[in-house]
Amino acid sequence: MTDHRQLEEGDQLLLDFAKVAKAAAQSPDIIPVAVQNADTKEVILVAYANEKALKHSIETLTATFWSTSRQELWIKGATSGETFDLLEVRVNCEQNSLLYIVRPRRGNICHTKNQAGQPRNCFYRRLDFETGKLENLNP
Repeated sequence: MTDHRQLEEGDQLLLDFAKVAKAAAQSPDIIPVAVQNADTKEVILVAYANEKALKHSIETLTATFWSTSRQELWIKGATSGETFDLLEVRVNCEQNSLLYIVRPRRGNICHTKNQAGQPRNCFYRRLDFETGKLENLNP
């Protein structure tokens, strides 16, 4: 098993290509959800939703997902306070994925923090094509 510190802060590319298959095996009625910040247009998270999570999101106008690891509704930021308002839900052409357009209620949304202790968005590292290493854009 990979050390979480190396996974979340390291410069090595350690992609989990089996994640979708594992998630679907445990939660067969899920679809991927890309989450985009309405103001910056940045993709800030990719998660999963089932019918229950989508219904909760629409009813509360708070981005809600299905946690594939805990097998329960996951209101992003309920623990950290980094929640976000749901402004729009878009559906792709094949109706097998969603796009949530959101506005963070305060700051960013990732459970990881930068060196200043501030939350960042989940896509904070960039792959260097020449070295194959990850570059942290928000250390």
